[in-house]
Formats: sequence, C-alpha cells, structure tokens
Amino acid sequence: MNYEEALNYIHAVQWAGHKPGLTRTRTLLAALGNPHEQLRFIHVAGTNGKGSTAAMLASCLQAAGYRVGLYTSPFINRFNERIQVNGQQIPDEALVRLVERVKPAADAMTDIPTEFEIITALGMLWFAETKCDVVVLEVGLGGTLDSTNVIDPPECAVITALGMDHVKELGPTLADIASAKAGIIKPGSPVVSYGGVPEADAVIARAAAERHAPLTVVDLSRLTIEDGDLDAVTFDFDGLNGIRLPLIGSYQPRNAATAITALRVLRSRGWNIPDSAIRAGLEQVRWPGRFELLRHSPVFLLDGSHNAHGMRATVQSLRDRFPGQKFVFLLSIMADKDVDEMLALLLPLAGQFVTVAAHTPAPCPLRRWPNRSAPGAAGPSLLPPLKPVWPGRSPLGAPAPCARWVRSTSPAMCGKRLQN
Repeated sequence: MNYEEALNYIHAVQWAGHKPGLTRTRTLLAALGNPHEQLRFIHVAGTNGKGSTAAMLASCLQAAGYRVGLYTSPFINRFNERIQVNGQQIPDEALVRLVERVKPAADAMTDIPTEFEIITALGMLWFAETKCDVVVLEVGLGGTLDSTNVIDPPECAVITALGMDHVKELGPTLADIASAKAGIIKPGSPVVSYGGVPEADAVIARAAAERHAPLTVVDLSRLTIEDGDLDAVTFDFDGLNGIRLPLIGSYQPRNAATAITALRVLRSRGWNIPDSAIRAGLEQVRWPGRFELLRHSPVFLLDGSHNAHGMRATVQSLRDRFPGQKFVFLLSIMADKDVDEMLALLLPLAGQFVTVAAHTPAPCPLRRWPNRSAPGAAGPSLLPPLKPVWPGRSPLGAPAPCARWVRSTSPAMCGKRLQN
C-alpha cells in the first residue's frame, strides 16, 4: 500500500447508513490492543473555537516540556495535519504502516467503521507508539456519541463557545447542543467551560454536578484586549500581561483565556506548567485557516467560518481590523449550513464575491437571493442577486442569477500559500 492508497481506504467509508454510537470504535480499538488506554487526554468539544483552543493547549504543554499529541479535524492542506506530535505531522510512511495495521481489523468487523472512527484509531496508535505524555483530543461532532468519547476520564474536559450548528444531528435548541457537548464530562474529571450562554451553561453545570466533575467557567471579565494588528493581538488575562498572540481574529483572546484557565486547572492537578510556558506557547502557536493572514499587500485572509455563530466572529474581526472597508469574498458554503444568515452577515461588508463549489458531496447550490433591501421588505436587508463574471467573480447589484463554479484558480482554494 502506498500513501494515496492509504488515503483512499480511509476516505472510502462515509457516515451514510451507519448508526451513531461508540461500539464500532471500541471494537476496533480492542482489536488493536486498546492503545488509548496507554494515554492521558485533554478532551475539547464546542461549536466554535475548539480547534484554536486545542492548538493553544498543545503549544503551551509542549513549551512546558511535555511530549504532546494533537488530534484535530478537518485539515487545510494535507490529511496528516489531523494527527500531530509536538507540532510534527504524522509521516507518510507511518500513516501507511498504521493503515495496513488497521485495515484487517476494520474489515473483519460486521459493522464496518466510518472514516472518522478509522482516523481516531490511527491517531490513538500513533500517539501510543510515540509515547505522548498527553494528547489534546478534539471532538469531531457533538460529544456524547463522538468516537473520541471512548476514552477514560481525561485530565480535563474543555467546552468552548457554543452556538447553533449540526442541529440535524444534535438537536434544534442550544440546550440540546450543550447536552451533546456535555457528554465528554466524565465522573470526577474537571471541566472548563467557555460559558456565556445561560441556556447552555445550565445544562453543562447540571451534567458536571451529576458526575461530580469540578466545573470552572472562564472569567472573561479578567480579559483585557490591549491592541491588535495584522501580526498579533495583545491581551492581558488573570495576571498574564502583554501576551502577543499571533492568531489575529478578535475572538482569539477569548479562546486563549479558555486555554489558560484549563492549563491552570491542570497545574492544580500536578502538571508542571509555569506561566512562562503558557506565555511562550501562546506567542508561538500556529493554527492555519482561522482568520489567517496569507499576504500583507494586498491583504489576503483565509478563514474557515462554517456556521452563523462563527461568521459573526469573523465579521467582527474584519470590522475591528479594517474599519469601514469593503472586501472581495471568495466564498463556498456547505448545503447544510444556514446560508441565508451567513450571507446576511457578510453582504454589508462585500464589494465583490467569488463563488466556488465546495469539494463535497453536498455543496450549497448558489441561487438567486431574494432582494429584501427595498423599503418595507420583510426579513434582513440583503443586496440584489449576483452576476457571474470571469472566473466566477460577481459584482453586487447585477440583475442576473448566481452560477456555480466548479474550479477556482485561487491559491487559497488549492491549498497553496501566497508569499508576503
């Protein structure tokens, strides 16, 4: 098996026809010797910010001298990004070798594992093989029934900002979504919650109390954002002053406050994490695709906001960094997202759109958007439909309907980086 064949095998099995649950993951891991039982974890769930928070946690723990595994999804450039140890992606040859080990065990199962379950098994094998001191484990979807939730009580469970997303799978209310995320709370294991949404906070507090899990809610009143530019945002939090965070989204200091709170909880449990390591880890952290600056002049940003909750944060970051400016957006939205609300947030900032189809079985078909900007029109104020021009560039206000564009020449869309 070569690298491409290994990836083809991983991606071959999708969720369709599979019942949610942990049985497949447990069965597969048992056949592989239960590698996860050799590891300690920080388990991270949430609607938005969980990837950034996980990256910050891993960076700080590495700065403290620990060997740190990081398991995240999705990837930006290469699949290997999803499984890292001390910031290094799993090597191609190791991935192929582990796929060759997982495949016979998975193929022997009556209920074939899904793609994410296979990837979870691969991650557990690699983290055990490389003898990680701790693994920062990001939930894929929800929490209760996510395949990462097979682990024993973690060193800490972290629940980042919550909002409406994946309602088909998790439920139609914030309470439903919080209940799914709270599924990662284990008996006696401390939990750190971003907080700020009373309906969700009540669910998390109840779950923590039922499982006798000490709960710490991030005290964002102790956060002060000092300054921000296109290279870093400077903030103070709870005695750590003047931290220059290279993740420049306006929301990132709040994610950093969540990470700092979790790290201090870990320190209270005996982990050696001095403030100097927290500072170094935050000032060195890298996390692509989250309000990421690809080029200074002209400014080119890449952002993976994938729901209305995240889009609000992106829009606020654009307003903070570029007050009063209009933007050209290269945009692709999945069909299961709240497209109308996401566009309503973006359109006031838009000068032009470049529309592309997502590389997914269910891309959002671009369509004529209703013009609700007329006086007395109901609903949010939207601009008129877009008219396609080469190569999918669409000036606002034109009378023609949108079109789908299967390909884009944008370096961001083909996974390359522009040079500053």
